[in-house]
Amino acid sequence: MKIDDLNWQILNHLQQNARESFANIGRKIGLTPPAVAERVKKMEDLGIIERYGANISYVEAGYQLKAIIMLRAFMGKLKPFLDKVKTFQEVVNCYRITGNENIIMEVVLRDQSHLEKFIDELIVYGECRTHIVLSNVVANSPIKKSKVSK
Repeated sequence: MKIDDLNWQILNHLQQNARESFANIGRKIGLTPPAVAERVKKMEDLGIIERYGANISYVEAGYQLKAIIMLRAFMGKLKPFLDKVKTFQEVVNCYRITGNENIIMEVVLRDQSHLEKFIDELIVYGECRTHIVLSNVVANSPIKKSKVSK
């Protein structure tokens, strides 16, 4: 399915506020609520819209630290790690990547002691590099229609 301009407008609205009503979106882009609903349903069915969710403040949820941890897995430890990482409640996002490291994780932690214990769990799988997040410069930026160069 090609994502047309109207679908991009719907996607932009939903990325800003997934709870915005179809009626409100329709008023803004010139469609009826049933037309918006039909387009959204089709995009969900095709996997363009994967899920809806809420953004939670890690600080207000009781965590003091957010960190980015890169892991270079030891020989034979990548597969076991890929199974284990799904069980860590600290892990918010985890990506398998190319380059010197195999894994990048975004984690939230209660404090430095929690970070130390978490790293102790990781080091059996590989070499870790940890970066404490000081602030978000860009967060949850919406995916926009790509510009086609001519």
